[in-house]
Amino acid sequence: MMPSVQLGVFQDRLGYRFGDPALLELALTHASTGNANYERLEFLGDRVLGLIIANQLYHIFPDESEGGLAKRHAALVCTETLAQIAQTIDLSEIVIASQAERASGGATQENLLADCMEAIIGGVYLDRGLEACDDLIAALWGERVFTMHQPPMDSKTSLQEWAQERKLPVPVYAIIKKEGPDHAPFFTVSATVRGFDPAQASGASRRAAEKEAARILLERLENI
Repeated sequence: MMPSVQLGVFQDRLGYRFGDPALLELALTHASTGNANYERLEFLGDRVLGLIIANQLYHIFPDESEGGLAKRHAALVCTETLAQIAQTIDLSEIVIASQAERASGGATQENLLADCMEAIIGGVYLDRGLEACDDLIAALWGERVFTMHQPPMDSKTSLQEWAQERKLPVPVYAIIKKEGPDHAPFFTVSATVRGFDPAQASGASRRAAEKEAARILLERLENI
């Protein structure tokens, strides 16, 4: 069980006090611990977040088309945005994960941070309902709701655009190695653009490893 002081400090950063702190602890617990984990709360929080953001956008932009609202919505609920918001409250510091998961950098991976954010929202919904979630999301998302209308560009997208600008085929990703148990795998992948040496990177998910390999390769290519 996590010390109540730690949970208290995190709730101050979050801007929300749980009536039932066990919900918060569950929302922070990764499957690698072998205990009850955040996955069910993540499922719930994903749907709650989607509804609240949709409702906010509907009222903030009364003249926007359905297509425009959909683009804004996608940008505000995507993994990259959720991970950015998680970083503003130092969520990675309090994630409850196995030593192996933390040693591999899993607690700082975008996917895990985004999942935890959704689980926290699911926990708040069970704790005090939709209105409390609305207040929390409005506070954490802040000006993003008004200004963001396209998803942040990640390293894989940037690398693909670099290749396309030079009329090269899209980058190719390959798994070099997969280690660890099923609940906490660790991937090593390569990213290749035709005509250039590949780059390798590792991560707690295939997507995270691909993004890091793309970042390394793009940085190298831009310095050629």
